[in-house]
Amino acid sequence: MSSTVLPLRAPEPGAAPVAATDPLALAAGLAQAFAATAVERDRLGGHARHERELIRQSGLLTLSVPRAFGGQGGSWETVLQVVRTLAGADSALAHLFGFHHLQLAGIRLYGTHIQQRNLLSATVEQGLFWGNALNPLDKRTRAQAIPAGFVLDGVKSFASGSVGSDWLTVSAWDDAAGAALIAVLPTAQPGITVEADWDAFGQRQTDSGTVRFDQVYLPAALVLQAPGQAPTAQSTLRSQVAQLIMANLYLGIAIGAFEAARDYTLEQARPWFASNVAEPSADPYVQQRYGEFWLKLRPATVLADIAARLLDTAFEKSADLGAQERGDVAVAVAEAKVLAHRAAIDIGSEMFELTGARSTSARFGFDRFWRNARVHTLHDPVDYKLRDLGRHALEGRLPDPTPYS
Repeated sequence: MSSTVLPLRAPEPGAAPVAATDPLALAAGLAQAFAATAVERDRLGGHARHERELIRQSGLLTLSVPRAFGGQGGSWETVLQVVRTLAGADSALAHLFGFHHLQLAGIRLYGTHIQQRNLLSATVEQGLFWGNALNPLDKRTRAQAIPAGFVLDGVKSFASGSVGSDWLTVSAWDDAAGAALIAVLPTAQPGITVEADWDAFGQRQTDSGTVRFDQVYLPAALVLQAPGQAPTAQSTLRSQVAQLIMANLYLGIAIGAFEAARDYTLEQARPWFASNVAEPSADPYVQQRYGEFWLKLRPATVLADIAARLLDTAFEKSADLGAQERGDVAVAVAEAKVLAHRAAIDIGSEMFELTGARSTSARFGFDRFWRNARVHTLHDPVDYKLRDLGRHALEGRLPDPTPYS
C-alpha cells in the first residue's frame, strides 16, 4: 500500500471569479461543434479526448462552483440548461458535463468548508474534470479503517466519466460500521486502475469504465461523509441533482430527435402518394404527429425548469432546508423526469414514422437518439417515480430520501 496522495495546489487567497461569459451561448457553440462529428463518434465509441478538452477550454467546468471559490456561481437552472443544450447534439458528452457538476455538488453538500475551499478552488485553478465512482448499489469496494484514514479495495462499475478524469468521487462499504463512506481521490492515485470497458449500445462515449482499487490509501482529509454519518435534508439533495441532470439529458435527446426529424421532413422527405399534397409538411397527418411531439416536449420543458428553480432555492437554504421543502423538490424532479423519459423514448422511436425508410440510412445516424435514450433511461426504473407521484397524489406522502429519490 502506498501512502502517496497527489497534492492539490493551495488556492490563492481571494482568487478572482472566472470572467463572466454567457454559458448558454458557449453551450450552443459546443453543441454545434459536437453535432458535426456526433454520428461518426457514436459509431466508433471510445474516449472523446478532443471533445472533453473543448469542454474544459470553454470554462464551463467551473459553472456551478461558487464565486467564493473562484467559480462562476451559476444557478442549477443554468447548468441544467447547458446539459439540455449539449444533449441535443451529443447526449454522451452532456452526460460527462452533467456528472462533472454532480461531483462538485457532492463536495458542496457533504464537504466541510475547508474541503470545499481546497477542492473547488483547485477545480477552477487546475481545470479539473471530475469523474464518478460512486455507485450506491455496488458494495464491492470495501473500506478498512486505519489510524490515518482508510484503505480501499474492490471494484466499481458504471463509473461515468472515470476514463480521462482528474479526480473521482468514491463510495466504499465499511463492514465494521455497516455503512458506506463518500470520499474523493485523484484518479492517478497509486492503486487506482480505470478500465475503458463500457460497451453499451448507446451513450457510447460517457467514459463509464470500471474502476479498480488495490490497497488504495484514502486520507481522512478526503472523506466527505464518514461511514454511518446521519444524512441531513441538505445532503440528500445530491440525488435530486443527479435525477434532474438525467431529466434534462433525456429532454435534450428528445429535442435533438424532434429537430432532426423536422429538418429531414422539411428538406428531404417525400409526401406519401395518397396525401395529394406537394410537400410532406402539408400532410395533415404529418402535422398532427408533429403536434403530438410538441405536446410531449412542452410540458416536459416547463416542469424541468420549475424543478431547477426549486433546486436552486433548496441550495440557497443550505443547512436550514427542511424535510418538506426537500420533498417538494423530489416531487418536482420526479414529475420532470417521467415526462422527459417518455418524450425521449417516444420521439426517438416514432420520428421514423414521419421521416420514412430513407431516413434509416446509417449516414444520418438518427437511431442514436433512441439508443442513447433507451440505455440511459434504464439508470433507475421510472415506475418507482410514478409510484412516488401516485403516493403523493393520493396521500400527500413525500418521496423517501434515497440515492435515487
